[in-house]
Amino acid sequence: MASTLRSVSHEDRLSLIEHLTELRTRLIICLAVFIACTAVCMWQNQRVLNILNRPLTTTQKKSSTDPIQVGARYDQLVAKFAGQTATINRRLAGTIEDPQLKQELLEQAKVADALVLAAPEIRPRRPVTLGVSEPFMQTLKVSAYAGLLISLPLILFQLYAFVLPAFSPSEKQVALPAMLAVPFLFIGGVVFGYYTVVPRAIYFLQNFNTDAFDVLVQAQPYYKFVLMLLIAMGLLFQIPVGIIALTRVGIVTTSQLSHNRRYAILAIAVLAMLLPGQDPITMGMMMAPMYVLFEASILFSWLLDRRAARAATRDLDSPEPVTTDQD
Repeated sequence: MASTLRSVSHEDRLSLIEHLTELRTRLIICLAVFIACTAVCMWQNQRVLNILNRPLTTTQKKSSTDPIQVGARYDQLVAKFAGQTATINRRLAGTIEDPQLKQELLEQAKVADALVLAAPEIRPRRPVTLGVSEPFMQTLKVSAYAGLLISLPLILFQLYAFVLPAFSPSEKQVALPAMLAVPFLFIGGVVFGYYTVVPRAIYFLQNFNTDAFDVLVQAQPYYKFVLMLLIAMGLLFQIPVGIIALTRVGIVTTSQLSHNRRYAILAIAVLAMLLPGQDPITMGMMMAPMYVLFEASILFSWLLDRRAARAATRDLDSPEPVTTDQD
């Protein structure tokens, strides 16, 4: 495998078999990393599920109409009443001389104490499962999605490394830093999505028109929504890499991007509609960072253009060395 992933320069001309061999090796690396990450997530599945449940539990209103929450609050009120009743019965039993009535009061106090202990705690809302095998299958699917989420930065890195030899040495000066920035941009997108986009989207969706519905969150659509949204945010944060690559190669110019912002806004809106979560809150939370990244990419491309222009000016102004023929 080490010989297969040998360093390939721009001048090398590889055969189709050599290209396919390198591609196969990189795919094997990606698959191995994905399986390893999935295995780790399956091993730590309880921690992974707790992390994914956190946006749901922290965005729940105290006055939630979730049937489970309503039932738990009612049970707590009954338990509180039973505890007060047990205290009163014991006090009455201490003042009554009739042994039979005293015994009855103490028995009622014991029953009330048992009712207090049996009352369920009010816990934050968690996803529900409906099938016999759903807990196991959802744990396995979540581990696979989480493994893909963790391994995706390296998969993207392998993809860029495969196409990097196609760039000329001057293009590599931009392509290589961009390739190295891919994992960090992806991680930044996932973190931004987890702490900003996902909680606000869930808060809006799960607390919308709750008077008309018994709100129960099913595990399968919830985990799919959260993980797909996080993967989408990680990929969206690759916008600067794509724009800078296009401007450096010469497909588009910085001036063209600046003068066509309205089309970029339209494209961003359409892209946000196609991503998970078609509600206005989720779309707005995804459109905002995309537009900021677009503007930041234009600014960075403009700075690179100025740097290239200054370098070209220095080359023109520098006197060429004079050579003399000597006998």
